[in-house]
Amino acid sequence: MNIAVLGSGMVGRAIALDLAERHQVTSFDLHEAPLQVLRARNASIHTRVADLGQFNLYTDWLQPFDLVVTAVPGFMGYRALEAVIDAGKDVVDISFFPEDALQLHELAVKKNVTAITDCGVAPGMSNFIIGRYNEEIKVNAFEIYVGGLPKVRKKPFEYKAPFSPVDVIEEYTRPARLKENGHIVVKPALSERNYMNFEGIGTLEAFNTDGLRSLLHTMPHVPNQKEQTLRYPGHVDLILALQQSGFFGHEPVEVDGHSIRPIDFSSKILFKEWKLGPDEEEFTVMRVIVDGEKDGKPVRVTYDLLDRYDPVSGISSMSRTTGYTCTAAVELVAKGLFKAKGVFPPELVGKDKACFDFVLDYLRERKINWQKDLNG
Repeated sequence: MNIAVLGSGMVGRAIALDLAERHQVTSFDLHEAPLQVLRARNASIHTRVADLGQFNLYTDWLQPFDLVVTAVPGFMGYRALEAVIDAGKDVVDISFFPEDALQLHELAVKKNVTAITDCGVAPGMSNFIIGRYNEEIKVNAFEIYVGGLPKVRKKPFEYKAPFSPVDVIEEYTRPARLKENGHIVVKPALSERNYMNFEGIGTLEAFNTDGLRSLLHTMPHVPNQKEQTLRYPGHVDLILALQQSGFFGHEPVEVDGHSIRPIDFSSKILFKEWKLGPDEEEFTVMRVIVDGEKDGKPVRVTYDLLDRYDPVSGISSMSRTTGYTCTAAVELVAKGLFKAKGVFPPELVGKDKACFDFVLDYLRERKINWQKDLNG
């Protein structure tokens, strides 16, 4: 299959390298430097410098391809996905944009396109799990906890990001939507901090972020839904101090006769502070809890993941856990295991047991091992 990968950041690179083992791959990016890194890793991957914000050119660019992966920054993700669908190409998306992807469902049906969205680790794998168990039990509540963290805790932030600081800041500032007792409620990001212990890691702090996304609409019958991000204790206080001091503001301020948005300045500074080194060890920790009942008896299903940087491949854990969930979905489409036309978040794909099992097996082959605990 001939596949285009739009975006060659750390996650987009992991996606391209994995797919190139089985398919012909062309990676697109605005900058030549990340494409050079990609070619150095696998010379069979074709590369193309392109301004992916020129959405009107997508139909021409994508004409030769059978399938597309969109791995662009979140601020341009919705329009990129829309342009790919309008070009009539099957697509798997990990750009995690704030807009509702389901608004593109009718366009995808009209264009005879299969689009799987939000297909990373969270959202992504968490949705696969919830979608599957929604078919097996009466789900009353679910909770999602996820974090990507450096092994070495460097002050002050004790955090490194495998993707754009702009997207991280967006996660910290976008109001969080949760569901409580059957009602969607909106709470500030970083709110309702609590502390959790994870084997092999220790104590982490969890706080609200807007990660439920499509689940609020595809699982309206589940009265209690929560997603929280995990960081080393103390990180939230630092971010709140920056936020409350105006460092994430979008209104320009004058500095020595120059107009600059605080968010742009902060992103530049934090890019250096949060940049994950090419061989820097980090890990992904995640827990998905599904509470419900079956045959009148309470059931709790818990999936745990602790995945670490792979020194053999040199690919970060967050890039692996996010990117390989995406490439598993690509294979679902490529192999004809998922054929429905329209826009489908992972929970609507994972409801099919064959698709769910395929994704878990695919990840296991790449040493990403989810541990399941079932108790009632």
